[in-house]
Amino acid sequence: MNFFKYIKAVGTGPKSNRDLTKEEIKEAIEAILEKKCESEQSAAFLMLLRVKLESDDELKGCLETFDKYIKRESIPESVELGYSYDGKTNQPYLFPLYASVLKDFFNRNKEIEPFEIVISGDKLQPAKAGLTVKDVANAVELDEKIHFFDRANYFKELSELTYLRKKLYMRTIFNTVEKLLNPASSKYAITSAFHRPYVEKYKKLFSSNYENLLIIKGSEGACEVFNDFKYWVNVDGEIVEKSIKLKDLGINYTNTYENITLEENLSIINNPSAELMKIVKLNVAVLLFSANRVESIEKAYEMLNNKACCITNFFKKLFFIK
Repeated sequence: MNFFKYIKAVGTGPKSNRDLTKEEIKEAIEAILEKKCESEQSAAFLMLLRVKLESDDELKGCLETFDKYIKRESIPESVELGYSYDGKTNQPYLFPLYASVLKDFFNRNKEIEPFEIVISGDKLQPAKAGLTVKDVANAVELDEKIHFFDRANYFKELSELTYLRKKLYMRTIFNTVEKLLNPASSKYAITSAFHRPYVEKYKKLFSSNYENLLIIKGSEGACEVFNDFKYWVNVDGEIVEKSIKLKDLGINYTNTYENITLEENLSIINNPSAELMKIVKLNVAVLLFSANRVESIEKAYEMLNNKACCITNFFKKLFFIK
């Protein structure tokens, strides 16, 4: 195929570059995934497209192309956690601890429908050398309510490009699109954005695939929070920014790590401190809010920590007390 025309479109220069149409980007991404072009051509195109900055149509076309290859399962009542594939360095992964907290919550709140958790992982991708979801998921015995999807199995075409992407050692269009591939046909999802423009970009790109998509400003670009954070919700068609301060919830977590190792991560989640468990519950509260089980993150956190409140609510319902 004449792949050079796509390289020329995005790499001629600021005055002559142009955005590809959705059909063009689909053809280009398909050629890369199926190795119909030379690896040098793939690398040049991905790098130049990144420098140009991807348009919304180019991102959407890339995601729609991915859909042709992804082998999906069906766990609709689940929340997909959209982690980045370049790993973490400063904080541990907490997802192995979520199941027991959720189990206790649903046991005490029988009227609320349970949901499951979906995570996806692969080998480390650029642009930083962090600990990956796959590293942790393969090292622990996950609860049956937490489902790990290895991209090498459900989307091998993208996984097999890891070698090429590591040679580039820079972010590409794939880093944006791969955060939420929905391998379990989940109704709900959480991902992280650092800048407001990416909030709008993610909403346009992913929202139609979920009943509810929550975007937070998580730590290290991951969908977990360890400090004060912002999140964005739709209110009457407008994106509204809200914030959570840890001190308002009685949390005083200050730990940070430098190039956290798998062994450190496992030790932390095997022996969590009381303060870390507050952070775990806060992240579970975010999950409950994202799945439309509670009206706010603050209310979910209160319910997770207030057993007496749950018992009172039970008796109010039992005796029709208003």
